[in-house]
Amino acid sequence: MSGSTRLAGTLPGNAASRVRTADRIGDRLLHGLCMLAALLAVLALGAIAYKVVDGASPAISRFGLGFLTHSTWKPNPPFEVFGAAALVYGTAVTSFVALLLSVPLAISIALYLSMVAPRRVRSVIGPLVEMLAAIPSVILGFWGILVFGPFLQAHLEPFLHSVLGFLPIFGATPTTGSGLFNASLILTIMVVPIIASISRDLFLSVPRELQEGAAALGATRWEVVRGVVLPSSASGVAAAACLGLGRALGEAIAVTQVIGAGNLIHASLFQTGDTLASRIADQFQGATTRLQIASLFYLGLILLVIGLLANIAAQWIGRRFDVTVAAQ
Repeated sequence: MSGSTRLAGTLPGNAASRVRTADRIGDRLLHGLCMLAALLAVLALGAIAYKVVDGASPAISRFGLGFLTHSTWKPNPPFEVFGAAALVYGTAVTSFVALLLSVPLAISIALYLSMVAPRRVRSVIGPLVEMLAAIPSVILGFWGILVFGPFLQAHLEPFLHSVLGFLPIFGATPTTGSGLFNASLILTIMVVPIIASISRDLFLSVPRELQEGAAALGATRWEVVRGVVLPSSASGVAAAACLGLGRALGEAIAVTQVIGAGNLIHASLFQTGDTLASRIADQFQGATTRLQIASLFYLGLILLVIGLLANIAAQWIGRRFDVTVAAQ
């Protein structure tokens, strides 16, 4: 029984009737507002998808699905030949590397802040980690050009080439500091605070009774983390990783500054490249022909589909983890 219902039971007949009427109106108003917000979100998504598809229709009619398998990008007449293969490759590589590096790092940070760090240390480090997400991407891009890129060129990339040069991904030399590797690391820095902050809140929400019960049965801290904390929050961590992936897929400014704007597919991470988002940001304002604009819209459509597929995959992974936890 709600508090207002109990209150209505202690009031005279007319007053109780007014309270119940106000409650019903409030419930319907809340229901209507929530439904309106959900409908607005659906309508906004539909409007965005319609505009992107409509803008891309000339390029879809001209190139079809072959747009995905060709990497030639010659916007100037009389060529006007466009292909997205190299851009899809660059987007996939940089996002995958960023996620591969950021997820373990972010989970480690979240576990430290939620289960290991003293309260005073947590109150200092936690906000500092979250402040990384507040740094404008253009500032990270400048830092990547002026500081991080030269460091990679002088130290890290030669070291990786000398140690792991037998692998194609570390095979290119000499390097310039601009390329897929630099872009991937910049994206990692941008993604880590998102996944870490969400994961920390998830780990803190795991019932303390479960952790104390496991510890009382003789489980070590690592066993509590592995057997209780991570399984209980696995679906949420998967959703956080999906959110980070969306940031990595759609980042344009910082990636444009450090990736080198190449248009070829290279096995090495040290070579220049480009992504779907960075190509759109770099060329949309200066597009000179209708077909070039349509091709850029086509890139946006591909990026939209990739994001949708990533979201569906994350939901599927989350459900699988939920089923596993329920079975345990």
